[in-house]
Amino acid sequence: MAYKIRTKHYLLEKNTNISDNYIPQLYIKLTNWNPPPTTEDTENRLTLFEKLLTTTTTINRNNRSPFTNLTYNQKQTLQTLKKNSDFIIIPTDKNLGPAILTRQDYISQCLSEHLLTNNYQQLSDKKAVEKINTTKSKLIQIFNEHKHHLKDAETTYFLRSFKTQHRTPIFYGMPKVHKKPMKLRPVVSCINSFSSIFSNWLDYRMKELLFLIPSYIKNSNQLLDELQVLKLPPNAKLFTADATAMYTNIDTETGIQAFHKIFQLYNHLIPKDFPKDMFLRILRIVMENNVFKFGDTFWLQTQGTAMGTPAAPLYSILTFGFHENTAILPIFQSNLIYYKRFIDDIFGIWLDQPGNTSIQSSPHDKTWIHFKNNLNQFGALRWNVEPLTTSTTFLDLSLSIKEGRITTTTFQKPLNLYLYIPPLSAHPPSCLKGLITGEIYRYWKQNTEETDFISITTNFVLRLLQRGHQLENLRPLLQSAAANIEYINIRNRTDRRGQDDTMYIHWPFHPTDISKNTIRKLYNQTLQGHDGFKDLKMAISRPKNLRDILCKTDLPNIKNKNVSDVLNHLQSQDT
Repeated sequence: MAYKIRTKHYLLEKNTNISDNYIPQLYIKLTNWNPPPTTEDTENRLTLFEKLLTTTTTINRNNRSPFTNLTYNQKQTLQTLKKNSDFIIIPTDKNLGPAILTRQDYISQCLSEHLLTNNYQQLSDKKAVEKINTTKSKLIQIFNEHKHHLKDAETTYFLRSFKTQHRTPIFYGMPKVHKKPMKLRPVVSCINSFSSIFSNWLDYRMKELLFLIPSYIKNSNQLLDELQVLKLPPNAKLFTADATAMYTNIDTETGIQAFHKIFQLYNHLIPKDFPKDMFLRILRIVMENNVFKFGDTFWLQTQGTAMGTPAAPLYSILTFGFHENTAILPIFQSNLIYYKRFIDDIFGIWLDQPGNTSIQSSPHDKTWIHFKNNLNQFGALRWNVEPLTTSTTFLDLSLSIKEGRITTTTFQKPLNLYLYIPPLSAHPPSCLKGLITGEIYRYWKQNTEETDFISITTNFVLRLLQRGHQLENLRPLLQSAAANIEYINIRNRTDRRGQDDTMYIHWPFHPTDISKNTIRKLYNQTLQGHDGFKDLKMAISRPKNLRDILCKTDLPNIKNKNVSDVLNHLQSQDT
């Protein structure tokens, strides 16, 4: 807090506009730099605030009784699970709760389904380190050759990032419990890796190109807003399509060629200072050198989009978007009333053959067949296209055609466990309030018919009750959420106040600690109006939860139970 107040005062004194050299996505805090003190009055107020806060906190913490929201048996069970090396606890795909697998089965499945396929190559420890170092050297060289083309904020981002600690990306699998038999979704965690520095920059630069892709859709709220104005003819039909392993099947050569063509075709629309050569060189290196660890082994991804790299989502949006711009949208514009894609999921409205107003599509419609074939003409990528219909699901919505309009309801997965915050969980009260306010607003926006809104809201309340909440505690939160629907609409349409005008106080939450209202009161008594900020927000962080304690990305080394041991066993069986 003192750091931010002093920094703002320093910038104002220097007459520096932070927005001139500040890119939030690329901001890295400067280490070993402390801003000079601000005015004597503000420094005195800072000292008084910190003294009052420390005194109040100490008194409160000394007087509180020990707090736990777990029974003795629960704590014993959790400790047993945490110490037991025979089990892996991991979040499931589609956010369907935690799963527990034996370590042996988990490692075997990761290897057989993914790493021992043509998409990956095992590297020795020595070759992996050599490749990581070579990749690092190449990326730094490209930066040095092109840094004079970058904004000051970009150059600062790279130079500061080079000095931070870096780790090797880590592979893990997320169980797809909604599939039979259960499969694992491959995931690579690239956080804090050296290549992610450059991939994050690619992602930032790709955002400048998104306006070239008319099929791009940000979220379901955008979809709802756009569908509201459509009036459909009787022969309009809905369709959806999903890509088969999209990241794996966008080979690097096809993807990079798509960017070459984007730069050529839309050169007059792209900012003149866009560093195209640097962008393409870095893109190739990031996509072709995805080295990661799995337990005590190293692997190189040999095909497709580099998994886990920050630029992967926008890379897939832009590369296939170019194919849509040239081989889909202009050719089928007379049939496509509406066409949008959210990464690897497509939703569209198609004009069926004239006169066909039945629910089913015309099975011999040559234009529709041609359209589906064209979708599959982008490298190795293939799409599963659902038949034309009058009702379908896309993102978190169920969509139907009724009387020439699109009506919507909230779609909820059959396997959804609705693991809402239980009343004994050590979360700030604002979390439950935020959950209820957010869900009520979402249901209101997504459900065309009032009866659907009432039905899904009723189910939401019942599920909260099943989690242990009391209706008398929920009632005021529900009433407040309902009353705030219009306010949220107005707030979402209004430009938010700049981050530079808001002071954030970060505070770890404890159920019996001082409240954020007390902290705000102390702030108002001492610093309000004297720190250079127009607004105050309390950023309350939660303590460690069960997921933090039990679910680990990396596999700890355990004698005779490592990945290399399982790998040797599998290979000996094959021979």
